[in-house]
Amino acid sequence: MMLIVDIAWTHVRYRARQTLVAVAGVATGVGFSIMMASLMVGSQNDFMRLLIDALPHIAVSDERRHPPQQPAETEFDAARIYGLTPEKRRKGIKNPLATMAALEGWLPGDVAPSTKTQGILRYAGRDIAVSITGIDPQREPQVSALPRHMRGATLTALYRANNAIILGDRLAAKLGARIGSNITVQTSDGVQIGAQVVGLFRSGVTSVDESTAYVLLKTAQILSKQTGLINELRVRVADPMTAADVAQRIEQETGYKSISWQEAHEDLLSSFVIRNVIMYTVVGAILLVASFGTYNIISTITHEKARDIAIMKSLGFAERTVRAIFVVEALLIGLAGALAGFALGYLMCVALGTVEFRSPFIDANRLPLVYDPLHYLLAGAVAFVSSFAAGFMPARKAARVHPVDIIRGAT
Repeated sequence: MMLIVDIAWTHVRYRARQTLVAVAGVATGVGFSIMMASLMVGSQNDFMRLLIDALPHIAVSDERRHPPQQPAETEFDAARIYGLTPEKRRKGIKNPLATMAALEGWLPGDVAPSTKTQGILRYAGRDIAVSITGIDPQREPQVSALPRHMRGATLTALYRANNAIILGDRLAAKLGARIGSNITVQTSDGVQIGAQVVGLFRSGVTSVDESTAYVLLKTAQILSKQTGLINELRVRVADPMTAADVAQRIEQETGYKSISWQEAHEDLLSSFVIRNVIMYTVVGAILLVASFGTYNIISTITHEKARDIAIMKSLGFAERTVRAIFVVEALLIGLAGALAGFALGYLMCVALGTVEFRSPFIDANRLPLVYDPLHYLLAGAVAFVSSFAAGFMPARKAARVHPVDIIRGAT
């Protein structure tokens, strides 16, 4: 084996210029693939973080996912009832405190109550429909990232004024309101109150920032015309990726509709699948192009070493030994290119991480990058496999050469 490696190393070292070109090609492919994977995965993780932080991990509402089964449907398999008008019932989750206590007994996270209603904000001649959420400022930090999104105030500012309200910064801009402005809040039930803006927030999700407002629980209950109303439980779990399974269990135990953040953003998450396919296709294409450089170098070495091959076979070298020599040459080029590519990819990621930019639409001022060893392992493995494939065909051709044909000068 040492003889094979020694011969392969001599061939590679003899054609130093071509070898360096091949190594540079592999290194470029590996480096750029690592950089692209780091950038795309980093941007995807950053976007996922925005989605996760924009809403509670799980929202348990007072709705039912399916209407209650009717006696006729229970008795007869063929019976199906549609458009049934249910009897008027009191809104809200029944025994919310007992439900929260039951969930806290096994839930790997925290629960907070809220009251949601729809309303219209009026200020300076502008009317804007919004979603109004009543929260408990003491428990809300445990279930959402709202405290981190606050601008110019904290959640405790809701206690500082009668009917205090916190607006999304885009919503405030549409209204023309600012902290300290007195606005009018009205619901479809005819309830109308005056409220003072005590703070702004920015989640980074436009649909939330321009259509959401937060008030105290009691204020939302007044707007809903129902004292003690709790029509949503906001849940945050330790591992956001388990939210779908936890939501399913909550729905089974309580009977109330539980929506995880994955279900709420199902359309956006499905687009990540296509995005990942595009990323791996581009990365694969880069490495494939780099492998053609390796193939070209090994083919050239094979052609130039035809007489050496004839001499080795005349001395008793088996076909598999000759084939192994040229495969080892390709693997040496692939190994050197992969190692150089690791360094190149890391340096490019560091360089991209130092680029600073400013945008009024996002809080971040640097590109989100992920330094994941898996990216290096995958890029190195693909470079190694492509180098092997690039060297196998010339090696196979070299091993089949008959020494007599070469010595006689036959083609």
